[in-house]
Amino acid sequence: MSEFRKTLETFENRFPQRDYRIEIVCPEFTSVCPKTGQPDFATITITYTPNKTCVELKSLKLYLQSFRNEGIFYENVTNEILEDLAAVLAPRWLKIVAAFSARGGITETVTAEHTSAM
Repeated sequence: MSEFRKTLETFENRFPQRDYRIEIVCPEFTSVCPKTGQPDFATITITYTPNKTCVELKSLKLYLQSFRNEGIFYENVTNEILEDLAAVLAPRWLKIVAAFSARGGITETVTAEHTSAM
């Protein structure tokens, strides 16, 4: 569990009977490489089918900004975001796509998914 999870807030989904998707794009995500200390930049795309709650956007922005000075690998931060959002939202389905910008001539995109065990 991320220490940042407590930052996330939710609100009631007024249409829990309907399957619909919400897509949130954060093009200014930053964290730090734990090996080199260099900044990492990414576009984080969160797509989910809500169940009883939806994520409140300002709290999500503050949550994502919490990683700004965090030394964490791409794979770890992507899965940590997935775990935190899945725990807080209990969505029907959730996908995180973290498309990291080139550093040293290499880009990486990490995709992680969660499906509810209904």
